[in-house]
Amino acid sequence: MSECGRQMPDFFTTQSKEYKNKMSTDKIVVQPEHYQRYAVEPITFIMQNSLPFWAGNVVKYIARAGHKQYGDLSTTECEKIDIRKAIRYCEMRLNELDGRQITDER
Repeated sequence: MSECGRQMPDFFTTQSKEYKNKMSTDKIVVQPEHYQRYAVEPITFIMQNSLPFWAGNVVKYIARAGHKQYGDLSTTECEKIDIRKAIRYCEMRLNELDGRQITDER
């Protein structure tokens, strides 16, 4: 209830929940847990070294392999997914170097 005897609108309680969710989401975006074990976060390494897009993605996926959770999958399955993603970027680069369509299957 407010000072004038009226109930406070749900907006104020909802806003605080949304604010808390935003704070939590911001941490996930700015400081993902699966990169926190490194002295230098992969994105910093990638950008400071001007890696090409494909190479940056390889670094990113290998750095987080086994540490990023995908739903209810096991840690092993999650690691395999990130390794496959890294391999996929390497395959696309090889296709490009060989003059084939980048997304061709090798």
